Amino acid sequence: MKYVLVTGGVVSGLGKGVTASSIGVLLKACGHRVTSIKIDPYLNVDAGTMSPFEHGEVFVLDDGGEADLDLGNYERFLDLSLSKDNNLTTGKIYSSVIERERRGDYLGKTVQVVPHITDAIQDWIERVAHVPVDGRDGCPEVCVIELGGTVGDIESMPFIEALRQFQFRVGPGNMCVIHVSLVPVIGVVGEEKTKPTQHSVATLRSLGLNPHLLACRSQAPLGQATKDKLALFCHVPANQVLTMHDVSNIWRVPEVLEEQNAHKTVCDILGLKGADTINLKEWKSCLAAKWDSLTEVVTIAMVGKYTDLSDAYLSVNKALQHACLAASRKLKLEWVEAGYLEESALNEQKEEYESAWKRLKEADGILVPGGFGGRGVEGKILAAQYARQNNKPYLGICLGMQIAVIEFARNVMRWDNANSAEIDPATPHPVVVFMPEGSTTHKGGTMRLGTRRTVLQTVECIAAKLYQTEQYIDERHRHRYEVNPELVPQLEEGGLRFVGRDETGTRMEIVELLGHKYYVAAQFHPEFKSRPFKPSPLFLGLILAAAGKLDNYLSGNATPLMSPVKSSGESAAHAALSDSISAKLQFSEGV
Repeated sequence: MKYVLVTGGVVSGLGKGVTASSIGVLLKACGHRVTSIKIDPYLNVDAGTMSPFEHGEVFVLDDGGEADLDLGNYERFLDLSLSKDNNLTTGKIYSSVIERERRGDYLGKTVQVVPHITDAIQDWIERVAHVPVDGRDGCPEVCVIELGGTVGDIESMPFIEALRQFQFRVGPGNMCVIHVSLVPVIGVVGEEKTKPTQHSVATLRSLGLNPHLLACRSQAPLGQATKDKLALFCHVPANQVLTMHDVSNIWRVPEVLEEQNAHKTVCDILGLKGADTINLKEWKSCLAAKWDSLTEVVTIAMVGKYTDLSDAYLSVNKALQHACLAASRKLKLEWVEAGYLEESALNEQKEEYESAWKRLKEADGILVPGGFGGRGVEGKILAAQYARQNNKPYLGICLGMQIAVIEFARNVMRWDNANSAEIDPATPHPVVVFMPEGSTTHKGGTMRLGTRRTVLQTVECIAAKLYQTEQYIDERHRHRYEVNPELVPQLEEGGLRFVGRDETGTRMEIVELLGHKYYVAAQFHPEFKSRPFKPSPLFLGLILAAAGKLDNYLSGNATPLMSPVKSSGESAAHAALSDSISAKLQFSEGV
């Protein structure tokens, strides 16, 4: 087993996750099987209870793990299906060690950070690195490890020490260290400053880790003199000082690294073959170059309450991009703060109110993503109402589906004050209720999480045609409230179609509105399984409907395929979907 460790310095948010993912892309293109581990030094057991304003979105894995958003980067870039163990936190390690201490595993010993915590970290990494995550048998060849935070943070010290020891456990030639740092430009003269990186590398080396490569973040490519200076003071060969400058899109990063022979350096250090036969042709032409070449614009209004932080909806944004790539449309994303759509904003923030409604009405499609709590809910309901009444393509995800049901109950069924029990526990018409198996005392890890099966109730629905399946869909979930099953018969009599349900038939999963151009909502989160070459079907449907091309696409999908047996990795349905999309989009001129 070979290991690539990616660390960061100077400031956070430099793109360690994208760097780690891009290194993985290069290694895969060289013919090697790759897995990933993200280390988060915070004391939380997982990211599930953190606000999106703290760490961005919570990414949900197949096994129900609630993880850092960087695991989403790994899955999308490398087309993997990771598990909760691929996200290692201080909380998990300390919980594990304390549990062992209580069980008596360390009987007679004084349990300490060194060696017990550091040994537990190493054991965890070594165990998880050998687990296949690409749906194939056998162990991966390379494990890319990202250490969150910045070098010198007090909370990351046990992990730094564990990784220092780990390099000796795995032996020479089996571990490559890449340090991501910042080279700022100060003043109008545009001078590139190397001192922050020098200090960051000095700190890392003082802790026992010597970087083999420097990945230097900057606005523009570094000058040779700057690279030579960094090489001199950071004890790294000049050809191993990599420029990680700003690029037109995220898929350009592997290309930037390849141009600087990063793959050859990593393969040389680790004794891996394949660097001379690297093949990134499809990645460059079908992703990086294609995204920059798109010209026909489709505008989607994203109605949410975390719109000031785009990372809060990172996977949703990426799923829209994947769908736009497949549909050959350039994405224009309008962030609409849900609160500004509400009546109260008309008096208090009139300018924001008018702007929000103008952008919503001018958009080609509307998307209401998941969320929790009552803030902005009334604005989302108004957005769903506008989409329904004006035949505007609408996609609701998780809370977005519950919003669609509440809006229908109020304005079509005429149920006064219909609402979710989460928002209004005293509502006379609780169309959304707390799930009976949920915990009312503990928040962490107690929701309905991970991949669950949705059984389609009919093949005569948009979802069946988009997914190309007539029986079931496997998607990831994260919710503790659900549509009230007792009210479903009445809602269906009113015209709302619950075309997807769970295996018991009592939990609503997909809703559609008959006679509407595209009014689809799902209780699950389809964005988590979207990939650049395999876009989420529901997102693809939204983009095609917004572009006026959905009917052309669906005309070739009148008879859905039998649902295939799910494999240990990604389902064969998604693999078949990729070929299906390509063929049909090429067949329908202009799509």
